[in-house]
Parts: sequence; C-alpha cells; structure tokens
Amino acid sequence: MGTLIGLDDTDARDVGMCTTYVGSVIADALVDDGYAVGRRYLIRLNPAVSYKTRGNAAVAIVTDAPVETAFELASTSVEELAVLDDPDTNPGVAVVRSTRVAALRSHTWEAVRGFVDTAVTVDRLRSVDARVWSAGNGRGLIGATAALGAPAAFADWTVEFIGYRPRQRYGTDRRVDHETAFEADRATYPLTWDTVDRGEDTVVCAPRTPGPVLFGLRGAYPEAVIHAADLLEHEPLERTALFVTNQGTDAHLRPGTPGSVRDGGSYLVNGMVDTSVETRRGGHVHLTIAGGDGRLPCVAFEPTKRFREHVRQLRRGDQVTVCGEVSEGTLKLEKFALRRPRTFTRSVPRCDDCDRSMESAGTDQGYRCRTCSNTAVSRVTRSVVRRIEPGWYEVPPVARRHLARPLCRGGFNGQCHPSR
Repeated sequence: MGTLIGLDDTDARDVGMCTTYVGSVIADALVDDGYAVGRRYLIRLNPAVSYKTRGNAAVAIVTDAPVETAFELASTSVEELAVLDDPDTNPGVAVVRSTRVAALRSHTWEAVRGFVDTAVTVDRLRSVDARVWSAGNGRGLIGATAALGAPAAFADWTVEFIGYRPRQRYGTDRRVDHETAFEADRATYPLTWDTVDRGEDTVVCAPRTPGPVLFGLRGAYPEAVIHAADLLEHEPLERTALFVTNQGTDAHLRPGTPGSVRDGGSYLVNGMVDTSVETRRGGHVHLTIAGGDGRLPCVAFEPTKRFREHVRQLRRGDQVTVCGEVSEGTLKLEKFALRRPRTFTRSVPRCDDCDRSMESAGTDQGYRCRTCSNTAVSRVTRSVVRRIEPGWYEVPPVARRHLARPLCRGGFNGQCHPSR
C-alpha cells in the first residue's frame, strides 16, 4: 500500500473527542469508498512534554488510496470532528507516499524521547513532499509526522483493540461489566494486560474521561485482545478498531546516569540507594540514588498505591536500576530493579555478659559497656533479613503509563515481580 496518513491533536481535555476515533472514522470511510486499509498505528509520544494532549497519542493509517484522495478525506474529517473551538486543540494532518517515511524515522524518536519544534517539523514534511493541513498553532503536525515515521522507527509492537461509543453517549457513565472484565483478564493474561487492577478491584480498560472510547484492550497479539473483547459485556458500540502501537514497549526510556538526566525526558538509570527511604506528606515515598557523576532524587507518588511498599523496602547501599520521567530534577518511578541488596549492617556492639548495647568510649577509642566494663574496638557486622527479593518491580495497572513495558511481557534482565 502506497500511502500513509498521519494525524494528531484533535481532542480537548474537558470536552472529549479522541484522535484514535478520528483515525477510525477516516479508515472506515476509505474502506466504504472502495480503498484498502492496512495497519492502523497508535503512537504514544513523549509523556514528559508539557503541552501534550490528554493521551498524547498520534495515529497513522496505511492505505492504497492516492495521496490526494487520502489527504482530502483526512483533512475534511479532522476539520469536522476535531474540537477546534478549544484553544489548546491544534490538529495536524500529513499524508505522504510510503516510500518516503523512512526519512522521518529520526523525527519519530525525537518526538517520543525529546522535543521537536513545529518549524523543524514543517521543513521535514516538505522534504518528503507531504500534503499538509493544520489548525491553530499547527503543533499537531509534530505528532502526525512522528506517526508517519513510526513504521520505520520501531521494531517492538503491541496491539490495542478499542470500542467506541455512539455520540449520544459521550459524557455519560460508561457501562462495562465489572465481572466480565475480570473474567476477560483471567482468560487472556499475560497475553493481555491492564484490563483490570486486581489489587484495587478496578476495571482499568474503561477510561473515565469524556469522549468516544468505551474500552481499550491492550495485549501482545490481535487474537488475545479480540478474545478479551468477546468476553466483555458492555453497552452498544458505534464501531471498533484494532491498532498496532508502541504502547508497553518502554520506547520513551533512554539510558542515563544520576548526574546526566534532564527534565523533560524519561530514563533508565543505575545507581546505589544513598539515603533512607522516607514517606512524606501525601503518602509520596522519596529516596535518592547516587552514581559516579552525581545524585538523583526519586519518588513513588501516592497514586502508585502498593508499588510504594516495594520502594519502602529499599535500604541505603542497595544497588538498583530506576526508570521514569524526570521533572524538576526528580525521577518519577515507573518501575525499578533491585540488583544487589545490602544484606549486612554495621552496628554498635552488644556486651557479651549483659547483652546491652555498648556506648562510645570517645573519639577513636571504641566502645564499652558501662555495666560490665567490657570493651570493643569497633562496630560489628550483622546480617540483615530482607523482605524484598532481587528483581524488577512495577507500578500497578491503575498507575501505569501507556508507554511503560509491563513486566508480564518479559524481556527484562532479571527476575520479574509483575503487578496485577
């Protein structure tokens, strides 16, 4: 198929709409007009961008329609469906021949891991002879271009099957059956994930925001998510769509060190726990890791729920790997791996006769027991029983970001302790 359509930024945080829905309308219209449609791509962009849309998702559609035909249909559909009266909605459409998308590969990586300027994006679209439409400040072209380059940029893909509501249902309570959602999870996990959160007894696949999406089922293969959808009881749908996506792949993470990370990016960092773990106001759990070039504060926020209990088990001296977005110099934990736990501690010696803790005898003079007059030269090494095993730990489904790779997918360098 010779044409790719890219689009982004059609929604509004308070009013609704969804770029995946607009993409589905365009794809279905192409089919109705007699054209073939191949893969539909759902691309999540850098979650640390300050001006991101609600889901920060862009869409690409593969078709055999001529470029001009695809452009006219896509731009007209976006103009009709996008929430153009919202000042924060700045949609963009770009259509290009599939033979040109490899040139946009680096743009995709920049948009997923960093920042891209609109003017730079426009220049890149001109270089591949793309047909372009935009509204507002045109920022939607950044994501649209990233979606176009995604087939050439990524090798790791997952899928999402989305069910959409009729327009008259927008803004009303969603009807997705709790019991059958848990049954769908039991029948298809780990080939699907984030359908429910068992620890919180919550259905995760049904969003709470206004708009057309009734549910989104994520997984490794089309057969798995479609089977889950067949088990799910819910209100009537207007349409469905299957997307190939970079969700659940950790595409947003890049390697870093405690001293090299910068705000606005997401990183994988190795280091040693350098402070005691502290729970502060609001239930947020804080610690700091250190490496050869600096120190990095980390936090597990209250919405990560039971994940914080694993973080609380870390101790000064533990060797860890941490993953997450950096903002205001602090890494927001998405998951971590305990590599080498500290299994000993240096403590004040106890008296052999009375078993009381000795006291300091003065600077560089060791310790002594005031009751028995016994002495010791220095602190003693004692083993510590740990309540946490080495391996990877993750936030629960209710707190997982779209791009974060769930531990149930495997592929991690260590034992995994998935959260369901």
